[in-house]
Amino acid sequence: MSTIHILGIDLGKHCFHAVAHNYAGKEVLRKKYNRSQLLKFLANLETTTIAFEACGGAHWLARKCADFGHQVQLIPPQYVKPYVKGNKNDFIDAAAIAEAASRPSMRFVAVKSEEAQVIAVIHRIRDGFIKERTACMSRIGAILLEFGLSLPSGHAK
Repeated sequence: MSTIHILGIDLGKHCFHAVAHNYAGKEVLRKKYNRSQLLKFLANLETTTIAFEACGGAHWLARKCADFGHQVQLIPPQYVKPYVKGNKNDFIDAAAIAEAASRPSMRFVAVKSEEAQVIAVIHRIRDGFIKERTACMSRIGAILLEFGLSLPSGHAK
């Protein structure tokens, strides 16, 4: 049986900092991994609870961890902040995530499916295009106004 009860991971683009607590709440692991090392470690780890902050890459990693048989808990970042002890660094953040996940009253975020993530990405891209269109129309309108031409409001006109 593994001594790891909860594994808190501070996510990054390339580096992942992991802190594990045993059933007594004592720290039993503190290690830094790159992406491939982390996946290899998680694949070989006995089934346990893995927690990290809900952010951009969290849902992909959560699905990977679930595929390995782990229980995944995504915590909103504002719920982790009260558990950060001392000056902020990646290992302290990972320890705070593990601590927050051990609380019985903690609220967690549901893991998004790949389809839900794709839909969210499509909406974000569309919103970006609409903002770019509006900014372009505003620039054109401001330039024309310098020459005494006033356009009506709205993109349809």
